[in-house]
Amino acid sequence: MIPPGYRKVGRRPAFFYYRNRNGGWALSQALQKASSGLAASSAMSSAESRAKTSEGKAAEVERLIGPPIEAMGYDIVRVQLSGGDRLRLQVMAERRADGSMSVDDCAEVSRAVAAILDVEDPIDSAYTLEVSSPGIDRPLTRLSDFDRFAGFEVRVETSLPIDGRRRFRGRLLGTRGTDIAMVCEDNEITLPFADLQKAKLVLTDELIAASRRAEQAADPSGAGQG
Repeated sequence: MIPPGYRKVGRRPAFFYYRNRNGGWALSQALQKASSGLAASSAMSSAESRAKTSEGKAAEVERLIGPPIEAMGYDIVRVQLSGGDRLRLQVMAERRADGSMSVDDCAEVSRAVAAILDVEDPIDSAYTLEVSSPGIDRPLTRLSDFDRFAGFEVRVETSLPIDGRRRFRGRLLGTRGTDIAMVCEDNEITLPFADLQKAKLVLTDELIAASRRAEQAADPSGAGQG
């Protein structure tokens, strides 16, 4: 069931919109549920070297919402703040246990994030909050993602040229320490994770089939596909 004040925009990923300073009744409920994670904020620094989940103002937002969201059993995949006069704050998340993200999960995270940001108020202008699942052709933002999705095709862009190029596409092999290993144009290459600008899975038949198998394993009854 979609809670009042939200509207479903897509099935994969599932989106919810929540206007700034309109948390109302969700405030105390969400903060109470998330408060156990606030003391863990110092743990963020050790993980940041192995993640490219946000930058700039979005990184400030992630530092506020990350520990409480993680305490609720979710991992943040990406936080982005975009737009000019009409800002959009996108929080992409997934369940730590199995990588899933249902409609109800999106609503739960959205309520918690809205409540925290209403109190902390890190963005000094109006914005729209969007909480979503990563989707099938998801971004890869954490070093661990490159082991988790080894075997699939990926696009990678680096912040600095490596051997005269910044864009790479090929089959992901996993990690080698803090480097990303992949087969690109029949050659095995390694790219420093520290130099990663962005990376994303390529939507292939193989990836779609694997996603369907994962969905069926998580929800054998098919109840979550409405």
